[in-house]
Amino acid sequence: MKILTFGVFDYFHLGHLRLFKQCKEHADYLIVAVQSGEYIRDYKPEAQILYSTEERVEILESLRMVDSVIVYNTVGVEALQMIEEKEGFDILALGEDHIGKRFDDICEWCTEHNKKIVRLKRTQGISSSSIKEELKKQ
Repeated sequence: MKILTFGVFDYFHLGHLRLFKQCKEHADYLIVAVQSGEYIRDYKPEAQILYSTEERVEILESLRMVDSVIVYNTVGVEALQMIEEKEGFDILALGEDHIGKRFDDICEWCTEHNKKIVRLKRTQGISSSSIKEELKKQ
């Protein structure tokens, strides 16, 4: 079984690692979709990206629990279709905080295409945003 999760994965931290471990509890093959830095800069020019897309892909590919890394632009049905064509997947892993119309749309697509959806817990007390805030204080 293949599980898919997605994110920016800049400022890689313990929460990301624990997310991947949770994913591996549901499937033996982990696909990590990493958001394109160019897309982020185009649509969120205020975003502070530490590593390039290529660097983030390299970091993720070096983790033995990650089986495949794919670059995407934005979370949506189009990204799921692209990943399905390239890799195929059985399960979509969403965070407990992934809510709203675009997540409703991808959940609907998954249901229509016989993909299981799992909601995974966040690691409390750590996030890329909190790391950025701490770095600003220094």
